[in-house]
Amino acid sequence: MKSRLLLLTAAVALGGGVQAQEIPPTKIIADQVRDQGYACNEARDVERDPAYSRPDEPVWILKCDNAAYRVRLVPGTAAKIERLDG
Repeated sequence: MKSRLLLLTAAVALGGGVQAQEIPPTKIIADQVRDQGYACNEARDVERDPAYSRPDEPVWILKCDNAAYRVRLVPGTAAKIERLDG
């Protein structure tokens, strides 16, 4: 799991996109959210949040069928997850 998270983080930090043969970012981020104990029954969408992102720490908005989260990916540590209302 950590290797997939690091792969996504590195691809985003370097300005490259995730290639088609790689695991989709929605699945990677949803798996990380679930691994940290948050409910995400079915991941629907993920988009980068430019207002909260930093060059070396991308932030994503993950929309699940039962909740939405702001997820900051930090290499080498657990993601910082905030549940969003609405």
